Amino acid sequence: MENYFDKEFELRFFEMNRLGEASPIALLTLLQEAAAEHCHYAGHNLLSLMSENLGWVLLSGVMQMQRYPLYKEKIIIRTWISKYYAIRGLRENIIYDEDYNIIGRARGLWLFYDIKKRRPTRIHPDFLKRWSSYKSISLEHDISDKIEALDSFEYRKEFKVNMYDTDTNKHVNNLRYLQWLIESIPDEVLNNYYLYFIDGRFISEAQYGDVILSSTKKDSSENSFVHTIKIKGTNKVCATGKTIWKKIDK
Repeated sequence: MENYFDKEFELRFFEMNRLGEASPIALLTLLQEAAAEHCHYAGHNLLSLMSENLGWVLLSGVMQMQRYPLYKEKIIIRTWISKYYAIRGLRENIIYDEDYNIIGRARGLWLFYDIKKRRPTRIHPDFLKRWSSYKSISLEHDISDKIEALDSFEYRKEFKVNMYDTDTNKHVNNLRYLQWLIESIPDEVLNNYYLYFIDGRFISEAQYGDVILSSTKKDSSENSFVHTIKIKGTNKVCATGKTIWKKIDK
């Protein structure tokens, strides 16, 4: 493989769940951090991009985990771009343990964005030059397929968007939508299963002060669910997703 970027992490205590394993949100955070480091390698860290009113926005993404790393375990996230469009790029990720055994895979479709004008813009040529692209795909899953919003639900939770839910661009961070999505999973599943697969679509922004409705419904296959994040009082859909859960081996 060529044109990839490796970033090593050591899992910290606050990233653990009750079983001493990294939480799904922790892994998704590290995937974003690896992408941020890859930006820095290209000569444009996220803060310098912000000074130019530019940034990357995640449109859709998928993660599949064979297992979650333990406290103090070292992992390597290998990331690369498999395909460019004028304003978008497909980012691939493989998650290794320290012996380079694969423990997870992820891919995301990212949009290059003009923050001030609030519209997509052409990818900075420095990224195209420094990153290049490598056509290998980390996970055979189409993240361009639409995930329909739910018109009914079995489980629902409500949240208010607080200041700390927003990122440096004053937008609700993508990870918050996924966190809200997981919160609406029934306790029986959360206590006995782990998140094996998550597939998400980010459709529109929530704002500071909005009230969020996280709705979940069982899907057709066992231990799988479909999800919708909406703003209360409107029909505005912020995100949709699907999850698959596997039994915890105790």
